[in-house]
Amino acid sequence: MADQVRVGFVGCGGNAQGHMRQVAQDPAARIVGVCDVSGEAAAKAAEQFAAQAFSSHKAMLDAGGLDAVYISVPPCAHGEIELDVLDCGLPFFVEKPVALTLELAQRIASRVRESNTLTCVGYQLRYTAAAQATKAFLADRTVGMAVGRYWCPSGRGNSWLQQWAKSGGQVVEQATHTIDMMRFLCGEIIEVYCLQANRTLKAIDCPDHNVLAIKFASGALGALTTCWAFEGWDGNVVDIFFDRYRIAWNAAAPAITPACEAFQVDAALNRSIDKVFIEAVRTGDRSGILTPYEDAVRSLAVSLAANASARAGQPKRAGAV
Repeated sequence: MADQVRVGFVGCGGNAQGHMRQVAQDPAARIVGVCDVSGEAAAKAAEQFAAQAFSSHKAMLDAGGLDAVYISVPPCAHGEIELDVLDCGLPFFVEKPVALTLELAQRIASRVRESNTLTCVGYQLRYTAAAQATKAFLADRTVGMAVGRYWCPSGRGNSWLQQWAKSGGQVVEQATHTIDMMRFLCGEIIEVYCLQANRTLKAIDCPDHNVLAIKFASGALGALTTCWAFEGWDGNVVDIFFDRYRIAWNAAAPAITPACEAFQVDAALNRSIDKVFIEAVRTGDRSGILTPYEDAVRSLAVSLAANASARAGQPKRAGAV
């Protein structure tokens, strides 16, 4: 059991900064190395967190002295980094989505499985008290339908998000969180039928509106709508219908209608995904990890099946991309 986990970061952008702050506040961890394609970003992060800046992930890995690695890069940059980290035998935390193709994700998953490497993927909503309470509450109940949405303005900025080749589109890059929560709360998704359109943001090369019809393995039905041209925010919410009830789920304060005293959420049970990962690395106890790499591949498979369905104009099995 290590006294303090020495952490390296691949990627120093906005998403990584959030994780860096959490890790830096954890007395059980210390950021010792950072790297980014932008030397300026790496130097700034190194100064902020008293770490060493590197020109590449390979240089940081070659320097040694790491107990774990965070990988926070755009979807198009996944692959070589994970494989190199696996070659070093290091646990890693990786941001979603884990790849842009199922072939690459499955290749990495196979290496993770063969090496029994500790992994954690950034589906942080699973670690909320709201998710834990709702999953437990629904465990012995029959879900009839789940309806999710992810509406936001992010398609209007961040040029890399607007490109198929870099982001995979909104269903892959952003709404993967909603898909993951629908899987977590309601069970595996086995089939999707997706319609896509570009109606507003003509400067981008991927859809700005998506509508998915979903079939769960349990027989429950689902739907998901996404829009990233909306100048507002209404995302990562799911309405779950069972019996005569609806749970209006969100990560902060889910509510049930009609009122049901049996449904209770204790906010004190919220957990930080970063603290869970660091503690797992420090102790070797993986029981707190709710988002291992192989599970995240199943969420990716649903997103990719949706894109494939839209291209083919017919339903697709999740994973049959």
